[in-house]
Amino acid sequence: MEWLLLGGGAFFAGLVDAVVGGGGLILVPLLLTSFPNSPISVLFGTNKVAAIVGTSSACIRYAKSIGIPWNVAAWVAATAFLGSWIGAQSVSLLHRETMKPLVLLLLILVGGYTFAKKDFGRMEGHPIALRWRLPVALGFGGIIGFYDGFFGPGTGSFLIFVFIRWFGFDFLRASAAAKLVNVATNLGAILFFSTHDGVYWKLAAMMAVANLLGALVGAHLALRHGNRFIRWLFMLVVVVLIGKLGWEVCFT
Repeated sequence: MEWLLLGGGAFFAGLVDAVVGGGGLILVPLLLTSFPNSPISVLFGTNKVAAIVGTSSACIRYAKSIGIPWNVAAWVAATAFLGSWIGAQSVSLLHRETMKPLVLLLLILVGGYTFAKKDFGRMEGHPIALRWRLPVALGFGGIIGFYDGFFGPGTGSFLIFVFIRWFGFDFLRASAAAKLVNVATNLGAILFFSTHDGVYWKLAAMMAVANLLGALVGAHLALRHGNRFIRWLFMLVVVVLIGKLGWEVCFT
């Protein structure tokens, strides 16, 4: 019964991740509830193994269908990989609780800005100046990679927001670029967790299959329904994240 629940959660997480990210919001609480006595680093590693399969599938699907803006996304992914490895290494050293108020504030700002700008992400916007693209891509990649390896909730939302706001992508291309970066951050974290505290490999394999199926469905929905669908799902994920983190900050 427990594996059935985790399999269903992995499928839904893969679906959401393939479109806007946020699958960790579903899977990590399920893992923590199902294995309350397990080291949190082991559960994080198990989640990353499950997630990378679905994310990689969605990334390939986007690359074939609409293309990935490699000139920006590849640089972000490169430093995100390194940042994620360092972030995963910091899991046992730092208190993640201290990050929740800051992440909550950032999500509120991201959600508010996206809601206020009705055309935000509907079409390609105006990117930052060309001379700033590489430094911003490298710096942002390192920061978001560290965050995803260390804590995680909202990573996909932050990636999509920055790709739209700073690099001028629409929602569909931003989601495609975010998938590539997510593959890199998942891989960096997996390399650390699997070689240190370990991973529940059998459970991870089962969840990876379910996550892959969900990702195939999610990528199909995103490509079929386009920017408007992604915008509304993006807003929904951000609101849920705000509610979850707000509850934890205020009442736990």
